[in-house]
Amino acid sequence: MWGGSGNKFKSAKVDTLIGNSAEVQGDVVYKGGLHVDGKVKGNVMADDESDSMLILSERGVIEGEIRVPNVLLNGEVNGDVHACERVELARHAKVNGNVYYNLLEMAMGAEINGNMVHRKPQEKRLLEHKNDEGPTRPNVTPEPL
Repeated sequence: MWGGSGNKFKSAKVDTLIGNSAEVQGDVVYKGGLHVDGKVKGNVMADDESDSMLILSERGVIEGEIRVPNVLLNGEVNGDVHACERVELARHAKVNGNVYYNLLEMAMGAEINGNMVHRKPQEKRLLEHKNDEGPTRPNVTPEPL
């Protein structure tokens, strides 16, 4: 269907569908699988700690930022894409924005008009952990007695 060997998206469970004649104006926050055939004018977000995924079909359009762990794009995105796990760009994918990813697969014909930024999964967790600690103390070694 989408190409790529061992593609986990082929058997993905879809919990929410936005049909090709639908237009959603506003942010979409979900958990599980979201399949978009229509248009979303707003941000699309799912919990980073889940296995949530977004599938954007060839006819689908998202005008806003995407923050989802796993993303399969074959339509148009006008905004940044943030995926802490995997991004797959099929041959009709067009992203006008930056793509932040851990794993990336891109088919011939896909377009990214922006930067591609690789992020390891532990980088995100380390940044969150450092922010929770409060101000950092200098590393001081006690003098021997």
